[in-house]
Amino acid sequence: MRYMVIVKQNERSERGEMPSEQELVAMGKLNEKLIKAGVMLAGEGLHPSSKGKRVKFDGGTRVVVDGPFAETKELVGGFWILQVKSEEEVLEWVKQIPFTKGEEVEIRKVFEPEDFEPAVKTEAGKKVLEDEKKWQKELGQR
Repeated sequence: MRYMVIVKQNERSERGEMPSEQELVAMGKLNEKLIKAGVMLAGEGLHPSSKGKRVKFDGGTRVVVDGPFAETKELVGGFWILQVKSEEEVLEWVKQIPFTKGEEVEIRKVFEPEDFEPAVKTEAGKKVLEDEKKWQKELGQR
């Protein structure tokens, strides 16, 4: 099963303040452990919201709003996608994140194609799920 570990933006990261060399080295060591263990599928930090945009969808209308965005604690500052056997395992990995300054992460399970199978009743829907499983398998082999 896959989990997204969402790193919450904080005042430092929202100001565009880069981590210290010590923080980068500590994070690099954790990422190396995750990769060697075969659980890290992706992981990235994000620029501050001042460099971002939001798109609001209302019927056929698309409204683009430039950052920055207000509530820092609700913004995503980075993420990992981890493939593990259980929620307990993802928690064990997350507890090793070398944060020390009040940072916060959120853990969310990623939907798998099998999660949608009870709702699929048509051949077209079944084909979509089969294709999704095939794509997931191909992505996992890269």
